[in-house]
Amino acid sequence: MWIRERAVKNQSAPVLRGDQPGEKRLREWVEHLAVPRHNFANRRSNRWVREELAAAFERNGLSVQLQGRYANVIALPRDASGRPITFIAAHYDSVPDCPGADDNASGLAVMLECVRVLAGAGFRHPVGFIAFNAEEDGLLGSRDFVTSGLPALRINVRSVHVLEMVGFRHGSGRQEVPLPWVPASLKIPDFIGLVGKGCANASVDRAMSQAVAPELRVLAAKTWGPLHRLVPDLTRSDHFPFWVAGMPALLWTDTGNFRNPNYHRATDTPDTLDYKFMRDVAELLCATISEEAQP
Repeated sequence: MWIRERAVKNQSAPVLRGDQPGEKRLREWVEHLAVPRHNFANRRSNRWVREELAAAFERNGLSVQLQGRYANVIALPRDASGRPITFIAAHYDSVPDCPGADDNASGLAVMLECVRVLAGAGFRHPVGFIAFNAEEDGLLGSRDFVTSGLPALRINVRSVHVLEMVGFRHGSGRQEVPLPWVPASLKIPDFIGLVGKGCANASVDRAMSQAVAPELRVLAAKTWGPLHRLVPDLTRSDHFPFWVAGMPALLWTDTGNFRNPNYHRATDTPDTLDYKFMRDVAELLCATISEEAQP
């Protein structure tokens, strides 16, 4: 495993299109979507959230469909057919009876800000969006998408950027880590973590080279081969089914339960999140996608 921290020497001109991501909109989205929404235990609100997401995608000119056994919300540019596509993804369910502000309304909010900034930008390579269901039940939605959804869409994946808890930050203290050998800086709970594997490591490098959001601390891990068998925590989100299928997927995370004391609790509420942190994550992701979609 290769781990390093981003070093931003000089801030370059933004490469984003349209408006910059905003803290106010991110907070509004989290407050709107942070309701208990488990796929089975909270079925009605689970359905309501996916309808809200579908409507937001459609307002930005995307073609939307609910797909598969778990009603994943797939949003594609109308000219995406037959072209390799870059995806931004986040799961929309929560654990039973939990508002899930960080897990994972934070990921949804950042994804929706990226939709607003990136949709209709006219990239050479299309950018699509996925809201997965049933992540909290063994990654059922993303597993179904990889095995059945993608073949039905008849598209090729260039890369997938999965947002999994991206809103909780502390400027002091220490956090747990799932590895016995890590830099001391990894134990300071104020960074966004990026985790890639194999063919996704090019996306790690691309994100680490961006000079936007210079105040955002970014730590990245590039992995290869079967390392996840030794470190099972590397498999715990919707990037993993893509890894299994040999497709490039990059995880963006605040490290979840290793940092956030509200993980899977009723206290995972919107007031606990850091919206400047989320804005910076959205800015970095938009810049990374903008560069990735152009070559």
